[in-house]
Amino acid sequence: MDEFMLIFRHQDGTKIASPEQIQIWMKQTMDWIGGIAAQNKFVEGNGLPFDDARVVWHNNVVTNGPFGEIKETLGGYIIVKADSVDEAVEFAKGCPVLQGEGNSVEVRRHARP
Repeated sequence: MDEFMLIFRHQDGTKIASPEQIQIWMKQTMDWIGGIAAQNKFVEGNGLPFDDARVVWHNNVVTNGPFGEIKETLGGYIIVKADSVDEAVEFAKGCPVLQGEGNSVEVRRHARP
């Protein structure tokens, strides 16, 4: 069984949800992760806050960010165990992030050292 990283991408980082919307989304996310964990296939995960971040570019240029003004932001990730990339994709299809128009979940094989 391999590990796969499911990376949550938000197309429009300028949209800010209400506290009520965030609470609903968090419950949906915890329920979704709970379903994966019930199959003993959840490994770990984390959100990615936008504050106090930097981006290092070619030639060691450092900028503040990432910020919501950019077209796409990374919201977080989870790592799952799956027998194939297709099984990992099936997990991704249930992600509440996909409720947002233009949002996506990128699925990549995860290699542990």
